[in-house]
Amino acid sequence: MPKNFLLHASLLAGLLLGVGCSGSKTTTVNATPAGPTDPPVPAGANVVVQWNSTALQAIRDTKPGPPMTARALAIVHTCMYDAWAAYSPTANGTRYGGSLRRPTEEQLPGRKSKAISYAAYRALVDLYPTNKAKFDQLMTTMGYDPADTSTDRSTPQGIGNVAAAAVLALRHVDGSNQLGDLNPGAGAYADYTGYAPVNPATAVTTPTPISGIPNPGRWQPLTFVNQAGVTVTPKFIAPHWGNVLPFAMASGAQFRPVPPLAWGDPAFKTQIDEAITLQANLTDTQKCIAEYWADGPNSELPPGHFNLFAQYISTRDHHSLDDDAKMFFALTNAIHDAAIACWEAKRYYDYCRPVTAIRAMYNGQTIQGWKGAGLGVGPMDGANWKPFQPDYFPTPPFPEYTSGHSAFSAAGAEVLKRFSGSDTFGASVTIKAQTLHAEPTNPIADVTLTWATFSAAADEAAISRRYGGIHFLDGDVRSRAMGRMCASQAYEKAKSFWEGRAVPMRLEGETLK
Repeated sequence: MPKNFLLHASLLAGLLLGVGCSGSKTTTVNATPAGPTDPPVPAGANVVVQWNSTALQAIRDTKPGPPMTARALAIVHTCMYDAWAAYSPTANGTRYGGSLRRPTEEQLPGRKSKAISYAAYRALVDLYPTNKAKFDQLMTTMGYDPADTSTDRSTPQGIGNVAAAAVLALRHVDGSNQLGDLNPGAGAYADYTGYAPVNPATAVTTPTPISGIPNPGRWQPLTFVNQAGVTVTPKFIAPHWGNVLPFAMASGAQFRPVPPLAWGDPAFKTQIDEAITLQANLTDTQKCIAEYWADGPNSELPPGHFNLFAQYISTRDHHSLDDDAKMFFALTNAIHDAAIACWEAKRYYDYCRPVTAIRAMYNGQTIQGWKGAGLGVGPMDGANWKPFQPDYFPTPPFPEYTSGHSAFSAAGAEVLKRFSGSDTFGASVTIKAQTLHAEPTNPIADVTLTWATFSAAADEAAISRRYGGIHFLDGDVRSRAMGRMCASQAYEKAKSFWEGRAVPMRLEGETLK
C-alpha cells in the first residue's frame, strides 16, 4: 500500500471571546469564522488506487472485450479526475472546465476523497450494474452513503455525482453503443455497422481444407470448445469501435498505419515463415512471456495490465491523491485512444491471423508446429497448424492488424515514463513451474520476468503475441508506434486539463449548468 500523505484538517478554530478591563471599557474579541469541516480520509491506499482496484476486479468478474475495458477505465478515471479538479486551485474538468471549482478553504483531502469516491461509484454502477453490491460495500466501508444522490455542489457528494453524470452523458452517445440503442435488441456494445466476415469459420482442432479459406489474406472466425465445454464461434468483437469518440485523437483513423503485407507478396510469405520458425523453437521463458501477457496476470485484460503497473508506481514513488488523480486520468485515456485506433485499423484492413494464413499457404505441405499440450513440436500438415494457446481460447476473435497488446502497452509505457519523469521501472514477476495453461507441464522450473524500464515491459508485451502465434512482426511493430503516438497526444491533452488550459468536451449545442 502506498504511504498515505493525506492530512486531516482541524475542524474549527477556537472561539476567541474574551472580556478585558481597562477602566470602565469592556473589549470584546470577535469570534474567528468557522472553517469548513473535512470528512475523514478512508483508510488504506488513496481512494484513486482503491477505486482503480475495484474497477479492475469488475473487469475480471464481467469479462468485457479489450476495447470496452479500455473505455470503461477511462470513464471511471475521468469521472474521478473531474471530481478532483473541483478541489484543485488550477485544474479544469473535462466537462465543466473550472465552473465546479470550490473555494480554497474547501480544497481539503477529505472532501477530495469523498467527491472522487462518489464519482467513481456512479461511473462503475453505470458500467457494471451487476457488481453494484460490491461497489456499495466499498462505499460503506469508506464511510459514505451510496444512496446519496445529492447534486448540491457545496458538498463533496454533490460534486462527485454532478461530475460523473456529465461524463456519463457524453459517453452514452460516444458511438460505443453501451446502451444498445444503436442496434436495438442486439445488446450492449453490439455492432451497428453490418460487419460480416468474408471467410467461413474453421475449427482449430481439425485440419482446414484449402476450400475452407477462400480469402486467405482476410480474417476468419474460429470454432472451438470453450472452458465451459460448449462449442462456440465468437464473432468479431466490436467492429464498430473505430467510431467511438476518442479523448485526444481527431478521429479513430488519425494514426492508421500503412496497409499490411498482401497475400501473394514475397514479404508476406517471409512473415509467415518467421511466425512458424519462432513458435517451433520457443524456450520456456518465451512460453511464459506468451502466457503472462495474454490477458493480464489476473485476467483484467491487456488494457488493465498497465493499471497494475501504475499502482506499483504509485507505491514506489509515494504518490499523493493529487498525483494519482492525474496519472490514472492520463494513462487510461491514452489506452482508450489506442484501443480506438487499433480497432479502427482492424476493421479497415480485416487482416488474417497467422492460423488462417499458415493453414492456407502450407495446406498439404509438411511444416514444424506445436502439436498441443504434452505433444511438443514436430512435423505436421500445414492445414493443422495452431498457435501456442490453450485449445479453449486459440486466438482472440478479431483481425490481426493491428495488435492490441502492442498498442495498449506502448501507450501505457509512454504515459508512465512521462509522468514519472523516467523510463525506469524495476518490477518483476515469477511464473511458477508447471503452471502454464497451454502446456501444464511447463515451465520446468520457475521463470522470473524482469523489466528495467517501462519500454522493456511494453516491448515484451508486444512480442508475447508473436511467441503465442497470435500476431505477425509487421502488425506488432507498427502497433507499438501507433500506441506511442496515441499516448503522446493524450498525455499532452490530459496535462492541459490539469494545468487549466484545456477547454471542456461538449456535445454539439450542449450547455452544462
